[in-house]
Amino acid sequence: MAFTLPDLPYAHDALAALGMSKETLEFHHDIHHKAYVDNGNKLIAGTEWESKSLEDIVKGTYAAGSVAQNGIFNNASQHWNHNLFWEVMGPAGKAMPGDLEKALVEAFGSVAKFKEDFAAAGAGQFGSGWAWLVKDKDGSLKITKTENGVNPLCFGQTALLGCDVWEHSYYIDFRNKRPAYLSNFLEKLVNWEAVAAKL
Repeated sequence: MAFTLPDLPYAHDALAALGMSKETLEFHHDIHHKAYVDNGNKLIAGTEWESKSLEDIVKGTYAAGSVAQNGIFNNASQHWNHNLFWEVMGPAGKAMPGDLEKALVEAFGSVAKFKEDFAAAGAGQFGSGWAWLVKDKDGSLKITKTENGVNPLCFGQTALLGCDVWEHSYYIDFRNKRPAYLSNFLEKLVNWEAVAAKL
C-alpha cells in the first residue's frame, strides 16, 4: 500500500500572518514531507511492511537494528509526525476548550506552566527532533522530547501535540531563534480544538 502526501488542511499562505510563511510551508510540506513519503514508499516496496498501516510500520521498525529497517522507520515516522504537525495548527485562532485547559492545569499547575515547559523541551532538544504533549499509558499528561523522527508511538503513548524543531521548520522565518519559534507556535499557531479532540 503506497502512502500519499496529504494536502495541507489550509492554504499555504494561511499561517503567514501568524508567523509561518508561505515559503516555509512550500519547502516544509511540499518538499521535505513529500520526500519522506516518496522515500518511505520505495523502501517498503516488496517488504513485509508494504501492506501495513503507517502506525504499524513506525512501531514495528523502531530500533529494529538493521540499516534497512532504520531507513523505513525514519521515513515512516517523519511522515506520521508531519501529518500530526499540520493537523494541530490552523489559521483560525481556536481558543483552548475547557476540558483541555482543565487537564493541563491538573497536570502542570497552569496553562502558562505547560507552555513554559513545552517550549523548554523543544528548545533543549539537541539537534533535530520534536517536542510533544502526550497522554501516557497510565492516562497522565506529560511533556516529552524526541530525537530525529522518534515519536510517542514508539513508547505506547498518545500524541496530543507535536512541534517540529528540525531547522527546516523554522529557519526561513526565525533563522536560528528556536525559542522564538516555539513561543510563536504555542501562542499563535496551535489549533487547541484539534489538540483537545485527541484527549
